[in-house]
Amino acid sequence: MSEAEPAGRPSVAPDLASLDRARVHPQVRAAAEWAWRLLLLLVTAYVAAKLFVEFEEVLVPVALAILVAAMLVPAVDALDRRGVPRSLAVLLNILLALGFIAGVMTFVVREFMRGVPQLVEEVSATVERTKSWLIEGPLDLDPEQVRNAGTDILDFLQHNQDRVTSGALATATTASEIITGALLTLFLLIFFLYGGGQIWRFSTGVVPDGSRDRVWRAGIAGFGTLVGYVRATVAVAFVDACGIGVGLAILQVPLALPLASLVFLGAFIPIVGALLSGSLAVLVALITQGWIAAVVALAIVVGVMQLESHVLQPFLLGRSVRLHPVAVVLGIAAGLVSAGIIGGLLAVPLIAFLNTAIRHLKGTSDAHAASEAVTGGYVAEPSEPVWDTADPDATADVLAEGGTTADGETPKSAEPESKPQDPGTS
Repeated sequence: MSEAEPAGRPSVAPDLASLDRARVHPQVRAAAEWAWRLLLLLVTAYVAAKLFVEFEEVLVPVALAILVAAMLVPAVDALDRRGVPRSLAVLLNILLALGFIAGVMTFVVREFMRGVPQLVEEVSATVERTKSWLIEGPLDLDPEQVRNAGTDILDFLQHNQDRVTSGALATATTASEIITGALLTLFLLIFFLYGGGQIWRFSTGVVPDGSRDRVWRAGIAGFGTLVGYVRATVAVAFVDACGIGVGLAILQVPLALPLASLVFLGAFIPIVGALLSGSLAVLVALITQGWIAAVVALAIVVGVMQLESHVLQPFLLGRSVRLHPVAVVLGIAAGLVSAGIIGGLLAVPLIAFLNTAIRHLKGTSDAHAASEAVTGGYVAEPSEPVWDTADPDATADVLAEGGTTADGETPKSAEPESKPQDPGTS
């Protein structure tokens, strides 16, 4: 020790960071670390939502095309396995889907426009009966105030009837945006059905080499969840619409078919959509047929909801969507706030896809992480038929692991690619 160095002075400078951490209580330090991580996640989610809204005209058709592709790809695969060229199978399924949608929409819109005048008349009669009961009944309200309120309601219905029947679509968006989005969705759908596997394999070329194969496998597993989710949701929505529609028709409720169609569409937004559409059906029954019909309609809606919750969803959606109801409701609320009805429609499929993909990424061993770099450009080739199975999730798991499908075939997209020999080596 030199003379210039004071006695007792440590020979090693203390770690100032450790001293600062020691002065902070461990719980406070842990809370601060969690806070900035959560803040970072919230900022990331906010930026992602802003980007989605900014590029909504492009991203919404892409998302819708993926969902429709998940619904149609089993039928395309089934025709492909039976020797039909995949391009022709894609064309046939798209034409059948478009024809079915056009026919149903034409019939529903016609019935809606035909039934709205009758519904307005029923509402007018109900308002008059309610006015009489409020004035002459036990409440004994002021006749002048009741008449003014009833007159305002009737004027609103009569003046807005034409607007409801003819201008509903114009209030949502412009015709040019609808046509542009539909054409873009159709264009993307054709290529997703024809060669979606090759498109996804090519897209993973932007991922770093060490994680490329894991991301590809996670995407395959996530799409398998989408296939099962869409298939099960269509079945659940069909059962809901048939049950509630038949009940409303038996009760002779006006607009029974349009209300059943609304129930079918609402079922694609889990929990929230079915609840709102069923409540609307009960309200129409109350206005047009009285409280007894409303009670019966409510019993029908509750019965169908119970069948959906305890039988259909566990049986059909049990493997497709492994999500807690709280996550579903919060995701739908966030989607509705950020992107309206489209956001609510896409929220649950997106959460289901990310849930499966992230779980697959966490469960994939590092031994399968290496993959070949994508070289050259993209050449559209027909995908192998692998999704026309009773259990899309199991097929996705097998395919993602590089195994064989249910028919014992090894998909081309899952086969290990032969590594090109380096010209400089022997």
